[in-house]
Amino acid sequence: MIERCLPAAALLLSASPAAFATDLNSIIVTATRTAQTADETLSSLTVITRKEIERQQAQSVQDLLRGAPGVTMTNNGGPGKATAVFLRGTESDHVLVLLDGVTIGSATLGTTAFQDIPVEQIERIEIVRGPRSSLYGSEAIGGVIQIFTRKGGGELKPFFSIGAGSYQTYNASAGVSGGGDRGWFSVSASGIDTEGFNACNGKPSPGGAGCFTTAPDKDGYRSLSGSLRAGYRFDNGIETDFRALRANGKNEFDGSFVNESESAQQVLGGTLRFSPSALWYVSLTAGRSRDESDNFMDGTFKSRFDTERDTLSLQNDIAIAADHLLTVGADYQDDRVDGTTAYAVTSRNNTGLFTQYQRRFGVHDVQLSLRRDDNEQFGNRNTGGAAWGYALREGMRLTASYGSAFKAPTFNELYFPGFGSANLRPEQSDSFELGLSGKPSWGRWSLNVYETRIDDLIAFDASTSAPANIDQARIRGLEAVLGARLGNWDLNTNITLLDPKNRSGGASDGNVLPRRARRSLRVDADRHVGHYRLGVTLLAAGNRYDDLANTRELGGYATIDPRVEYTLAKDWRVQARVENLFDKDYETAAFFNQPGRSLYVTLRYQP
Repeated sequence: MIERCLPAAALLLSASPAAFATDLNSIIVTATRTAQTADETLSSLTVITRKEIERQQAQSVQDLLRGAPGVTMTNNGGPGKATAVFLRGTESDHVLVLLDGVTIGSATLGTTAFQDIPVEQIERIEIVRGPRSSLYGSEAIGGVIQIFTRKGGGELKPFFSIGAGSYQTYNASAGVSGGGDRGWFSVSASGIDTEGFNACNGKPSPGGAGCFTTAPDKDGYRSLSGSLRAGYRFDNGIETDFRALRANGKNEFDGSFVNESESAQQVLGGTLRFSPSALWYVSLTAGRSRDESDNFMDGTFKSRFDTERDTLSLQNDIAIAADHLLTVGADYQDDRVDGTTAYAVTSRNNTGLFTQYQRRFGVHDVQLSLRRDDNEQFGNRNTGGAAWGYALREGMRLTASYGSAFKAPTFNELYFPGFGSANLRPEQSDSFELGLSGKPSWGRWSLNVYETRIDDLIAFDASTSAPANIDQARIRGLEAVLGARLGNWDLNTNITLLDPKNRSGGASDGNVLPRRARRSLRVDADRHVGHYRLGVTLLAAGNRYDDLANTRELGGYATIDPRVEYTLAKDWRVQARVENLFDKDYETAAFFNQPGRSLYVTLRYQP
């Protein structure tokens, strides 16, 4: 356990050889806010590394997350369009998203613009499923997704890629990394330009639906982004680490009030780490994230939304004895809202105190956590978590866990003119989980079942045309993950079964929560043949409903995405990927189109 206090430079080195079959020796930090191997963690998690990003030939963060265990996604019409992530059947704003330890997302919407995060500047993603409010505070009812940017280190290495594909899509990225033995830096830039396709087959008012307009045109997207990360480890063991990322986007879509936006996502963060003694490790992190959007209708300015989040975190990890790790810390967050919309309240802050105890004794592992948040608007909130692991035999482990969580209402839910309700209460949840996992000689597998109950769930009340605490929800789920090597093939598959029920007691009682697929499957198969790497991904999702009343059903679908990679020379590769090979017509949100058959080709230089 003492080894979990290693400098953070070591924490960010992990490997995952195949999709969603996390390397059990990889180091992860999000599940407990401390360093541990994936084999040690008592949490359900997925790690997607840089190697995996390139193997998948991912064009976006959406490509990386879709089909991950426990993840349901919706997209409003292709690249750059609003993308929502539902983790374990919870709401899209029940997922806490961090970028290099800094909380990101919109304080008005309560969600993160995944579609604008540049995939070429990502080193890895950690997806932790299950409540984490006892460590992170508000929003982490469904779990935490943390995105890490490229870090660098070692000898000087440039990297480069250029690609083109369907819908007149062009993209490029370039950067350089290095830093030697004690330092690290990575500087990179990337861009994408696509003409897109018709995002929405909406119906105008009266009786409108979808985007509430008919505009059968192509809805393009452009984005230009850059990132910098640099740090150094001094002789006395003190470490500094600085991160910066900015992504500017221009997005066209179908809408009756606005149909174009210019957006910016910006994240700045810095961390200082040091050890006052051999058994005591301290980290201090400060960050600022911005979510900006200027909105237009046919070129005429209509509105602006700017939100800013400042965060500060102090964490102490103390190895009080062999295999005993105590963590004590404090978080501070200040949210501010600006723009052309008049909100009754434009700022609020939250202070959280947390503690965690991790213990290993014999075949048992225990994790206990408590947190108290003092929210400027909603007062004190207490959350807790407990997890236990038991090694049944060599290579097989049983886990059980409980966690409570809460979610403060967003500024839009509270104060948006003509929509918000200032009397809303925070949402609260309790979750239980059982898991069984094994790592036989032929691969690895895991099976997890869980139940989450959410009280005061915020939903739109048609009787008042405003959000209200009218709903309760009971979500049950099963996740099965299998990774194996069969002959020359790496095979990885996961299945998610979900039962997300509305328990409001009203007309919608017993209905399925909207936009969640109740069954989903992903299968990846890859192999090397000489200079070639061949692969294919099967994605399948069952039917879902688009509304609380369950009157608008969206059919299930399956897509097949084959890919091939050829090694031209040392460090040079050419890649080709077909998305939706059989041109399946499907929707993840009613009236919003998804890409048909498309081809993307990339030339990549990566030492």
